[in-house]
Amino acid sequence: MATFALIHGGGGSAWDWHLLEPELRGRGHDTVAVDLPVEDESASLFDCADTVVEAVGDRGDLVVVAHSWGGFVGPLVCARRPAGLLVMVTAMIPAPGERPADWWRNTGFGHVDMTDPIGLFLHDVPKELAEESLARSRSHADKAMDEPWPLDGWPDVPTKFLLCTDDRFFAPGFMREVVRDRLGVTPDEIGGSHAPMLARPAELADRLTGYLTGRS
Repeated sequence: MATFALIHGGGGSAWDWHLLEPELRGRGHDTVAVDLPVEDESASLFDCADTVVEAVGDRGDLVVVAHSWGGFVGPLVCARRPAGLLVMVTAMIPAPGERPADWWRNTGFGHVDMTDPIGLFLHDVPKELAEESLARSRSHADKAMDEPWPLDGWPDVPTKFLLCTDDRFFAPGFMREVVRDRLGVTPDEIGGSHAPMLARPAELADRLTGYLTGRS
């Protein structure tokens, strides 16, 4: 049995994983999802990581799953305690010393139209669920966006990257290049939008557990 530590993205919360968690538990695994203290003006990136570590406690066989902005936090969790696997799900890949606020320019992200957030992030999520997701969104304090990423390099943990082929925010072509440049690997791919944990939780659970058995 593995323990999946689920790290939400920017503006998100532990609720983002509420459909994925029973899927993973139904496959015989444990899950931990917490609200990162992103609204706290005093909270650092390591404070976010420590929130996850404290929630995991003494559970073993840790798999860290980081979504979107949570990519700045997932590797820090792996630096705090041993993990068997880090899975980046359509996530930002930080570089040493890079501020989350600078990632967009540094990677050549470009411009996206934010006037229709459901169409951009959640276009394949059921309407009521997508609307609830937006209603639950949280703001980020400046510290969590402006602090340089504190590691000197990537943690010594096996890492997988799962991009979403229908993602209108982190477009597949863009993310394939970022993954190759920053991790030196070819990403794995799953269908769907920027929020596969809401759009296709069973399929995402299959992919995550498949990494443990070599089936993904």
